Amino acid sequence: MTDPRIESLLIGAVDLHCHSGPSVMPRSLNHVEATHQAEAAGLRAILFKDHYYSVTPVAELLKETMKPKIELLTGVPLNNTTGGLNPYAVEHGFKLGARLVWMPTFSAANHIRHSHRRQFLPTKEQMLAPTALSVVDNRGALVDEAKVILDLIASYDAILSAGHLHISEIWPLFTEAKKRGVKRLLVNHPTFLIDANAADMKELAAMGALLEHSCCMWAGVQGRNYTADSLDQVIKAGGVDSTIIGSDLGQVGNPSPVDGFRHVIGMCIGLGYSDDDIRKMIGLNAARLVGLDEPGRQRSAAE
Repeated sequence: MTDPRIESLLIGAVDLHCHSGPSVMPRSLNHVEATHQAEAAGLRAILFKDHYYSVTPVAELLKETMKPKIELLTGVPLNNTTGGLNPYAVEHGFKLGARLVWMPTFSAANHIRHSHRRQFLPTKEQMLAPTALSVVDNRGALVDEAKVILDLIASYDAILSAGHLHISEIWPLFTEAKKRGVKRLLVNHPTFLIDANAADMKELAAMGALLEHSCCMWAGVQGRNYTADSLDQVIKAGGVDSTIIGSDLGQVGNPSPVDGFRHVIGMCIGLGYSDDDIRKMIGLNAARLVGLDEPGRQRSAAE
């Protein structure tokens, strides 16, 4: 039985972390199905994320053929399969309409170090082992390739996501990004893989970064390891105005992205957050980060 309050709060939500397929990773739904489910629930926008390729050309095709009622957003992942820290991939993505760049995720040296006991982000079939990538050199200074990409992100007023970099790599990256005019900063699941603590999250929020916490941590197969109290702690660490809830769902064996949102919205209600605060975290903050309400950012009525 659906909860009317939860269904009402879902209207206008923005999911910046939708893992639909096709993908070399096991997915429970494809991009078309994810779009239909988001439309049915009243979401405002979803952003497709695949670690191995940019979904941008696929999303552009879906916009032309489906004429969706919601915004379909995409980004460029800087992993081995896209050439690593590759400015050509970034520029191409922006020319097609991508809004976001993820620094290395499955190819990040930090991600690989965390995978020494079990593989995070398993693929359907075994693939070549990733080459470890970092945005800093042996002395901790930002590498030149990253600076070129930051300039591109700034020139297109796009979003810089820290990907799966370690928090120690994020500090020099974000500091240099701000110097170069990047205005939109995002940290995905700061307490998972990234190793950010409460003090880090407070500092990241103070420098203007948005902190995205994943529904999959509380609603997915990992949910048994994460309590409502832990959700409350991460929200309070960065503050409601700097918090984004993204689904990070679409994997086989996990709830759908929309159902993940329902679950975490229910947890926020149980924690005593107001409807206004919940709307900020599941939609308004993400819309602000992407620039959905800015002139020239939304689709025209003729599209």
